[in-house]
Amino acid sequence: MERIEAELFTDGGNNAVVRMPGRRFPGVLVQGDSLRILRGDVAEVMEACERGDLAEAREFAGLHLATLDALLARYEAALAEHGIPRPY
Repeated sequence: MERIEAELFTDGGNNAVVRMPGRRFPGVLVQGDSLRILRGDVAEVMEACERGDLAEAREFAGLHLATLDALLARYEAALAEHGIPRPY
């Protein structure tokens, strides 16, 4: 394990926006339990597709897209607040 200093652009809770040393742009730190939940969310969409339940798959996908949109908005707000251009 290596100890480093990173720049924190948001609070340190779930999905913190941080910049690692040597990186031009910040990234989003996703906690392990949150990563597992994201994986489960995608699995729900896949399972609904496999059952042929496209209405349910679409509903699940819409909910999960909204979650990712909120995360992206938090990231973009942190960049704007600190005068950092988007990397895309």
